[in-house]
Amino acid sequence: MLDRRVGYGRKRRLGDLLLESGTITEEQLEAALKAQKTEKQGMKLGAVLVEMDFVTEQQILEGLQKQLGYETVTLAKVRIPEDVLRLADESILRKYSLLPFGYSEKNPNVLKVAMSDPLDIRAIDDISIITGCQIEVYLTTPRDVTSAIARYYGNAEAKKAAEQFTKEREERSGSDRNSQEEDDEALKEAPIVKLVNQIIESAVHKRASDVHIEPMDDKLRIRFRVDGVLQEEMVHAASLHAAMIARIKIISGMDISEKRKPQDGRATAIVDRQEYDIRVSLLPTVYGEKCVMRMTQKKALTRDKRELGFPPSELSKFEKILSHPNGIILVTGPTGSGKSTTLYTALSELNTEGVNIITVEDPVEADVPGTNQVQVNEKAGLTFASALRSILRQDPDIIMIGEIRDQETAEIAVKASITGHLVVSTLHTNSSASTITRLADMGVENYMIADSVVGVIAQRLVRRLCPDCCSEKIADEIDLEVLGKKDATGPVKIRQANRRDCLTCGGSGYRGRIGVYEIMPITNTLKVAISRGASADEIEKIALSEGMKTLRMGASEYVLQGITTVEEVKRITYED
Repeated sequence: MLDRRVGYGRKRRLGDLLLESGTITEEQLEAALKAQKTEKQGMKLGAVLVEMDFVTEQQILEGLQKQLGYETVTLAKVRIPEDVLRLADESILRKYSLLPFGYSEKNPNVLKVAMSDPLDIRAIDDISIITGCQIEVYLTTPRDVTSAIARYYGNAEAKKAAEQFTKEREERSGSDRNSQEEDDEALKEAPIVKLVNQIIESAVHKRASDVHIEPMDDKLRIRFRVDGVLQEEMVHAASLHAAMIARIKIISGMDISEKRKPQDGRATAIVDRQEYDIRVSLLPTVYGEKCVMRMTQKKALTRDKRELGFPPSELSKFEKILSHPNGIILVTGPTGSGKSTTLYTALSELNTEGVNIITVEDPVEADVPGTNQVQVNEKAGLTFASALRSILRQDPDIIMIGEIRDQETAEIAVKASITGHLVVSTLHTNSSASTITRLADMGVENYMIADSVVGVIAQRLVRRLCPDCCSEKIADEIDLEVLGKKDATGPVKIRQANRRDCLTCGGSGYRGRIGVYEIMPITNTLKVAISRGASADEIEKIALSEGMKTLRMGASEYVLQGITTVEEVKRITYED
């Protein structure tokens, strides 16, 4: 094995190493080098190769390991001691994309350093001089380094920015700080800009879907929603609130002077070379404006259907529903259940050169190349219903409606599907069967529902168990009842979340989520039942007899496979 300490090894180039390992081709290397000289100046070759989709970070890591023989490390699973974290400043670590994580067991003067670019001799020399140690290089991905730096230094940096803002504000207290000019100047100051950026970056690194900035009597609380559950992340002085909200208003295009009415806005942020769409909502409360930022990765909504987590039997049903040339496909579930992801996935699947796809959304959540996307604007009179009427004169093949909210929209959607269009949309209902009765409650005739709807997909998201800290247990009577296994002859083994001090999941016991689906294709038997006005229970009974799996049945299968817990099944289903 090569010696991994400072001063050993000749200078080698990343491109050559990846070529030798067979990770990339000559053509890919030439294209990346050309791009690096032109539109991607200043970017490292590895980052260019990843951005051009020639390789993944993991493939680069494996190629380097194969050629250099270095050991790899996953920082997400390592607890770094405080004395090691104090050895170098965060700015140096970010500059070189590296992080010291411990001392060698054989020699306390040798520092273990995780690097994404082990060929950067200057970085190794600098960190050696700064720490006064010899360096032993370990390989990891750029994302792993960035996430670890954010985890260990993120809150400290945010706190430093908050303290700097407060200090500078106090220094100006001798003058008339209430003047409009000073307030405007305060908004442009770097500390508050840095603080907001730090919060957004931290949210991305911790996989948060929403950021809640909440003013309280004596403090400013910041919470992240991770895997569907809110957790407190930071607490700042209440005096920071006004400047932070003003900064968020600026970046999301809101009226800074308006503090009495709710406002909605939109911003974008680039973190780790990935673009994120941020939907911002402000609501006046007794202590000031509460802000919620919903984070969406632009690429995350348009994914391959196989990435949604459909079991094979459900995937074939999904494909069959999508193959209909006309009719309505409905995706249902509460807010945050992944409806938009399923809808956009369906749209990407249907998006070919030979069809005209038009969407009506509020708001447009992701750009889908090759489609015509319309943003609802209530103030200008552009509602779902009025947009739909215009769309029908645009020769569409497929229409996507962000949400069916009222009778008028429902009736136009039904008529559009009957006249030869494929319509995909969402509804807020608890199950596939209740979606049919909801349309009837909206005033759509039963015979028209039976004629138009071709399939309903009800869905939820359950949290996945953390693989590093979950444990096995024997299901008790209550567990067996929830899982529909009361008649089991022997012991049934399931897994449980331990919620201990685990680095992988942060002590929650869960990491990531997976979709649970209840897919109901509308068969001839169901059409007859819907036409005569059958209840949701009757519709569900027929669907079950034809092979439909309820949400609880799907979630229970995940429990028996060791993917999630009984608690998650109870959280997402409503059966008696």
